[in-house]
Amino acid sequence: MLSITEQFSTECAPCGKMRGGARHREDDEAGLVIDDLRYDCGCRRIRHEFHDGSVRIKIVRHDGKVLMDEHSADFEV
Repeated sequence: MLSITEQFSTECAPCGKMRGGARHREDDEAGLVIDDLRYDCGCRRIRHEFHDGSVRIKIVRHDGKVLMDEHSADFEV
């Protein structure tokens, strides 16, 4: 599994403020991709892409409020 962590300077965090932070990405090259952004203010943006092609996105503000928590399989028949 390939794992990369890198710092970024400024990006718009889920709280609306421009903040720096770190991005952690894991990829098993078979369909599983984990992308986790942690902003300096405490906000997080998490994206998981699974082997079956479904995607889960979760966005959490620095105060703990979940702004989005969606899974593409929730909408499939």
